[in-house]
Amino acid sequence: MGSGRGITLTTDLDEVDAVPYFLWDDPLTVGELRRRLSQTSGPERILLLARILREARDTEVWRFTSPAEVVALWPRLALHLGRRRAFWEFLLGRWKELGLAGSD
Repeated sequence: MGSGRGITLTTDLDEVDAVPYFLWDDPLTVGELRRRLSQTSGPERILLLARILREARDTEVWRFTSPAEVVALWPRLALHLGRRRAFWEFLLGRWKELGLAGSD
């Protein structure tokens, strides 16, 4: 699948040199994304995680973060989720009810 700018997007998140489909508008490779997530904190990390929560398939989000991290960062992440916020609120709320996620 192509982006129209000569960049090939992929759904193969094991391919470290490929650009994941959910970074179509700001192409980083899987490897670059993982590096930035491991080396940054604060606002940049929040924006990267929010982009993943907003754009990636929910089952693929966990390849880059954990439920515990999302719960811990929720007040800051929620501000950047747009239309996907309701989905994540529902999912995290159910997990909390079932004892699968920590509380805020």
